[in-house]
Amino acid sequence: MTTHEIELKALMLAGLDGDAASHRALLDRLSRRLRAYFKGKLAGTGRGASEAEDLVQETVLAIHIKRHTYNPAEPLTPWVHAIARYKLIDFLRRTRTSMADVPIDEADAVMAQDDNVIAESTYDVRRLMERLPKNMRCAIEAVKLDGQSIAEAAQRCGISESGVKVSIHRGLKALAASIARETKA
Repeated sequence: MTTHEIELKALMLAGLDGDAASHRALLDRLSRRLRAYFKGKLAGTGRGASEAEDLVQETVLAIHIKRHTYNPAEPLTPWVHAIARYKLIDFLRRTRTSMADVPIDEADAVMAQDDNVIAESTYDVRRLMERLPKNMRCAIEAVKLDGQSIAEAAQRCGISESGVKVSIHRGLKALAASIARETKA
């Protein structure tokens, strides 16, 4: 978890416990981040700072109103980014902005990969990995995520090389089954 995430989450939790100053500080810090996010997303669509500011206000209000739905056991920023993304989508739908309105030179910037999606995906992978037994998790992290060899993973995890291979195979199979279950739900 980043220092930024830890600080924001601490402010959120204090705000949920009734600390009004912490809640105001959280909303202020989130407003600054959201302003940059929305300005960047709207820049390529010909929208200005006033639309970005409207989205900031809508998002901050939604965070304030929906704060009781935040799960303290989860990271805060993916929750905030999901709200911001939905507010942006709603705004674009409302204002009928489409890719046809974007100059061709700027289309790549508008369609660029959203960094928040990467953060949310990383969080999802970690959450799924936590469900695996220790040896499976260690083997997959070592080989598939950290790029270690089977021998290095065996030493790191304290199991045999064949144990690493079996753990990776079974662990990936278990992850796939877990993802399939969540997708159906």
